[in-house]
Amino acid sequence: MKAVRIHRYGGPEVLQLEEVPTPRCGPREVRVQVHASSVNPVDYKIRDGVQRAVVWIRRPFTPGMDLSGVVLEVGAKVKGFSVGDEVISTPSHLRQGTFAEEVVVRADELARKPANLTHEEAASLPLVSMTAWYCLQKSARLQPGQSVLIQAGSGGVGTAAIQLARALGAATVWATCSTRNLELVRALGATPIDYTREDFRQVAKGCDVVLDSLGGAALWQAVETVRPGGHVSCITPSFPQLVERFGPYLALPAFGAWAGWAMAKPLVTRRVTVRFVTRFAYGQTLQSLVPLMESGQLRPVIDRVFPLEAAADAYRYLETGRARGKVVLKVR
Repeated sequence: MKAVRIHRYGGPEVLQLEEVPTPRCGPREVRVQVHASSVNPVDYKIRDGVQRAVVWIRRPFTPGMDLSGVVLEVGAKVKGFSVGDEVISTPSHLRQGTFAEEVVVRADELARKPANLTHEEAASLPLVSMTAWYCLQKSARLQPGQSVLIQAGSGGVGTAAIQLARALGAATVWATCSTRNLELVRALGATPIDYTREDFRQVAKGCDVVLDSLGGAALWQAVETVRPGGHVSCITPSFPQLVERFGPYLALPAFGAWAGWAMAKPLVTRRVTVRFVTRFAYGQTLQSLVPLMESGQLRPVIDRVFPLEAAADAYRYLETGRARGKVVLKVR
């Protein structure tokens, strides 16, 4: 069996396609034949070791946190899945490994593949749609009729979040993007804000919810933008900068101190709730999004598809920051 392996932290050149043993399936696990996966920004952050404050990986390891494939084997205590079922998943950060021909996944991290999507299309959705759901629904509790600003609207999470916000009944959805992506964002259902020409703080002033995927200064700008009593969901907690400054051991307590202040200050000064959001690998939650995928309310946006053996090239392309939607790896 072939898999992409990382033996040391570093750039794209550390990704190597190797022969590895077939993974063993535990009693509560499912072995899946992977047909497609996709690359996410968190993948190259983990590859570079800048997420070590929260994601410690024993090397060598196989990266990847999206999959679409077919069940090959089910554990003795698994219910609800059978050999031959088409499934999707976004395993946890600690159990990644989908850049491989086969992978073992916990049964409770699986959902049924949307019947109307190809494996490549289906593999582009799990992580970003789950991240968007946790930001907009679980954290912000977005209500029908409310307004929302999505940062980086043409990226993976952004394209999913725009569609999910519409599906949840948002009356107004703004999304920041570059000039070349205005039509893409508009086609997904958002009013685009060209960040090269416009100040989103003025355009979306007084919105109910902001999904901040940029971090840094953009987080404080989001706090200025949202109305008093509004909500900011942030998915970029600055771990790379903290690891660089404090090292992997002290970065987590440093983040805890900074995050406590970052959440308390807006609440006291402007009654704005700031939450740092993590996506959890719950198959039941992912399954609840499948009807939206099958109805076309949450559809894939794919920029490029690379073969598994070109994973390093897929990383390089994603790191340019110019990908529209998702970068997918075709395994079979």
